[in-house]
Amino acid sequence: MNWGKYRNLIFYITTIAAFSCLMYYFIIEGQTLEVKENIVAKTSSGSTWENFLESFKTNLHHPLALLLAQIVTIIMTARLFGWICMKIKQPTVIGEMIAGIVLGPSLVGMYFPEFSAFLFPKESLGNLQFLSQIGLILFMYIVGMELDLSVLRKKAHDAVVISHASIIIPFALGIGLSYFIYQEFAPDGIQFTSFALFIAISMSITAFPVLARIVQERNLQKTKLGTIVITCAAADDITAWCILAAVIAIVKAGSFASSIYVILMAIAYVFLMIKIVRPFLKRIGDLQAGKNTINKPMVAIFFLTLILSSYATEVIGIHALFGAFMAGAIMPENAKFRTLFIDKVEDVALVLLLPLFFVFTGLRTQIGLLNDSHLWMTAGFIILTAVIGKFAGSALTAKFVGINWKESLTIGALMNTRGLMELIVLNIGYDLGVLGPEIFAMLVIMALFTTFMTGPALDFINFIFKSKKQHDEPVHENDSKYRVLLSFDKPESGSTLLKLAHDFTNKMNGNKSITAMNIAPVDEMHAYDINEYENTQFQNVIDTSHELNLEVTTLFKASTDIENDLTSITNKGHYDLLLIMLGKSMYEGSLLGRLLGFTTKIINPEKLLNTVKGKGNIFNNSPFDDFTLQILDKTNIPVGVLVEKDFKAADKVFVPIFNLSDFYLLEYAKRLINNNNSQIIILDAAGQIRNNIEVKELIRSIEQVAPNHITLYNEKKIEKEFLNSQDLMLISSKSWKNLIDTKSLWLSDIPSTLIISNP
Repeated sequence: MNWGKYRNLIFYITTIAAFSCLMYYFIIEGQTLEVKENIVAKTSSGSTWENFLESFKTNLHHPLALLLAQIVTIIMTARLFGWICMKIKQPTVIGEMIAGIVLGPSLVGMYFPEFSAFLFPKESLGNLQFLSQIGLILFMYIVGMELDLSVLRKKAHDAVVISHASIIIPFALGIGLSYFIYQEFAPDGIQFTSFALFIAISMSITAFPVLARIVQERNLQKTKLGTIVITCAAADDITAWCILAAVIAIVKAGSFASSIYVILMAIAYVFLMIKIVRPFLKRIGDLQAGKNTINKPMVAIFFLTLILSSYATEVIGIHALFGAFMAGAIMPENAKFRTLFIDKVEDVALVLLLPLFFVFTGLRTQIGLLNDSHLWMTAGFIILTAVIGKFAGSALTAKFVGINWKESLTIGALMNTRGLMELIVLNIGYDLGVLGPEIFAMLVIMALFTTFMTGPALDFINFIFKSKKQHDEPVHENDSKYRVLLSFDKPESGSTLLKLAHDFTNKMNGNKSITAMNIAPVDEMHAYDINEYENTQFQNVIDTSHELNLEVTTLFKASTDIENDLTSITNKGHYDLLLIMLGKSMYEGSLLGRLLGFTTKIINPEKLLNTVKGKGNIFNNSPFDDFTLQILDKTNIPVGVLVEKDFKAADKVFVPIFNLSDFYLLEYAKRLINNNNSQIIILDAAGQIRNNIEVKELIRSIEQVAPNHITLYNEKKIEKEFLNSQDLMLISSKSWKNLIDTKSLWLSDIPSTLIISNP
């Protein structure tokens, strides 16, 4: 008997048994000590099941369990409403704001009071508030980092005039509004000055992050208008937060004279941050220049700077959020460095913690308090004042400095966006006791309305000043050209697709048009480095085009809905072929991947909608990822989906024909022969070519033009060596699905594959 084979097993069993016996011995001996100490064992009055239920209920109400349940509910609700808003072309922040109100007393609390009391009991709100404050501190840190102060210095002439006018005009109107509503809506004991200053600052704020995202989505970032409005918003942000700090100091002190020491300390703090801390951080950032990562000691230094800055401003009396904003603004201006650091912070801040703030705000917002027409008329008057002050004030000032009416109105519409920044101001006012529940609810509604109206207002302005040359896609002058659009997400993918497009069009000279398109998620970009982001994305494509001596048109777009934007541009652009790469799941091939694939087919809202409409089957086992399926479903031109395995060129191409519907592949094979001198091997997999006169004539016509470039292959068994020797396989989408479904052995041996789907 081979004892060596069982050595580890014997050792494992012996060890477990010996130490289990030892533990049992000590437990038995330990129980004798209970008698000496007069300890009586606890007896339960109920059954085991009842004891379990009692313990389970206790665990459900444990503060940590409750907080985790709140976080899960909040994130899921915020993502759902954010997705809905994205689909109707609204910023996702609006959906998250609405999610907060829905979970608060205005909806869930009103119609499901028991559930609301269980999930959001009053004693749990303190934990939620502190966590949301951490999220806000991180968010304001990101906002500060996203400000490009160099642009502000270089292009601040007209922008500062517009920005400050867009603050002072609504600020003045806000104080005027306060005169009429103070007696009815100011909390008891609050001075008119404090109340008026907070109403005024709430009228004056602009949401820089939301504005920057809208500018990116509408491809305005490269235009003069985009530069002006981003600069306006940046100047507005800095000015408004400085004013807010002063307002907080005045409110806490009770009068301007009493707040003078706080304001002087705040000025000293800003001076210290700019003149001492900023140069210190710059020297640290310079050590990181050229690196693609940030080491942990450096991360610790910057986080300590954030926390100390927030602590200092909180102690001074101008709120921790101003310190977080300031800490972000003085970060080293190197775009790559800021991008790396923001990437470390924003996922946790924006996805996990920030939705808690929206819901905490929603729990404070009691729309039910506005229970008569007078209150709703007051809310409408507040909205009107806010829109006139910010929209009209910005637009008229822009027109005064020499900007045309269309761009002036666009600036007004964008500057009127208040979003999350408004909620931050309102919550500060609520915490200070300056704003009561009724006026707080009205101002939250105003924040929602002014943010929601931005998109429709911009569309209406564009409609009024409609220009024939305004298109997302290039204007095509010659309809006889063969147009190829390639869409990529990663720079190396763009280069590969361009090589493939070149093989299809190499000898067409002036009769071809190739457009390389990158549609990037808005969340991956920041206002200050969008040009660098675009240059990075297209660098490989441009380098490859120079190598191939190929003229390429580049098209870049920021988007919150990539699938719909891609299909819209494709369908409107009169292209003949769209080339994309097959997306792959990180779990592909694993049990988890199959489980995730099944669940996403069920819970994907768009697939559910399509199923209800009769457009799809949620249980359909597709060989394509969800993104590719959306493109195939919605485009009305042929789509080539490349499954890439170190593709270099389409010199040797294998075309399997499984049935009569695959014969359109021969047209693409013909293009490769004519433009790339490709060697084409056609596999008559179903034996249908020899019986079809039309197809045989097509093959014969190709042979006459390019003899020795096309071979008909009738072998049923395909050798591995043969497949490995090919550069590319052309296959129809239907046949590709059959290969996947039958788990064909080809799948492990096939070369790079172009799956062509005819609409």
